[in-house]
Amino acid sequence: MFLVVGLGNPGSGYAANRHNIGFMAADELVRRYSFGPWRKKFQGQISEGELNGQKILVLKPETFMNLSGQSVGEVLRFYKIPIEDVIVLHDELDLPPGKIRVKRGGGHGGHNGLRSIDAHCGKEYRRVRLGIGHPGDKSRVHGHVLGDFAKAEQSGWLMTLLDAVAAEFARLIKGDDGGFMSKVSAIVSPPKPKVPKKDKPAATKAKGDKDGDGNAQEPVGEKMEDLSGAAKVRLERADTPVSNAASAMAQALAKAFGKNK
Repeated sequence: MFLVVGLGNPGSGYAANRHNIGFMAADELVRRYSFGPWRKKFQGQISEGELNGQKILVLKPETFMNLSGQSVGEVLRFYKIPIEDVIVLHDELDLPPGKIRVKRGGGHGGHNGLRSIDAHCGKEYRRVRLGIGHPGDKSRVHGHVLGDFAKAEQSGWLMTLLDAVAAEFARLIKGDDGGFMSKVSAIVSPPKPKVPKKDKPAATKAKGDKDGDGNAQEPVGEKMEDLSGAAKVRLERADTPVSNAASAMAQALAKAFGKNK
C-alpha cells in the first residue's frame, strides 16, 4: 500500500493558490483513475483506489500546511505504512514553473508542510517537487506562494503538468523515478521537431567528361536542335546574364520563329 499526500491549505480561499498545487495534483490523480469519493478522516480528506496492482491512499491534510505531519502521521500509524512508501506532492519555489523533480529524503528547504512531516513521520519519503517559480525577492515569497495562479497559467502549463503527473504516476509506484521525470518533462516541454534535411541535387557531368571506358560523354539531356522553339527560348534565357535579359529574349524569340533581327 502506498500513501500519496498532496499538500495545501483547506478552504475555497486557498484553492487556486500556488501553495496548493499539491492538492491540485492529488485531485487530478483521483479523478483520472476514478478512485473512491473523498471522505473526511485522519484530520483530512482521503480517497482510496488501485494503480498498477497496488492499493493507493490519497490524502489531503486539512490541518493547514504547517501541521500537515499530524494528519500524515495518523494515516501511517493506522494502516502501518512505512515512511518509504509515502509520496508527497508539493510546490517548489526553486524550480521554474512547470518543471519537476523527484527526490527521497533530504531537507525541507524551508517548506513548512515538509518540515511538519519530517518532525512527525521521518524524512525517508519521496517528494515530487512541482515548480512554481521564485518571485525574485525573498520579501515577495509569502505573497507569491499564497497568490493565485494566473488564468493563463491555469489553462496553460499548469493544466498540462497536472495531467502529465497523473498520467505517468504508475512509474512512481513501480519505483521508476527517472522515467517518471523524463516522461512528464517531455509532455510539459516537448522537444522541438527536427527539420528534415534537403536532398542535395545530383551532380551532372559536363560536356567532354569521360565515362568508365574513357569515351567522351555528351551532356545529359536533349540537344538544342532537338528542342521545340519554346524550349529553346527557356534554355537560352537561363544561360543569359540578367543584365542582358531583354535583348536575349528578343534574340531567342527571333531564332525560335525563324526571323532575323
